[in-house]
Amino acid sequence: MECRLGCGACCIAPSISSPIPGMPDGKPAGVRCVQLSDDNLCLIFGHADRPDVCCDFKATRDVCGSNNAEALWIITSLETQTS
Repeated sequence: MECRLGCGACCIAPSISSPIPGMPDGKPAGVRCVQLSDDNLCLIFGHADRPDVCCDFKATRDVCGSNNAEALWIITSLETQTS
């Protein structure tokens, strides 16, 4: 599955403990990453300072669902279950 451009669920729903440019302590779950544009595109995609956890994320149907709202719901649910 290819990532749906403009979704951004993986940049909002999960917590990220790695430093992110502009968020040196990472980001809490449910908080929009400061590197997520108004169009829900990663502003540091392809940059060396993008966290490994972000680079390693692969879109799959079981995590991303069939639309952006479903992706946000699934990832939020997974975060809640594993926190």
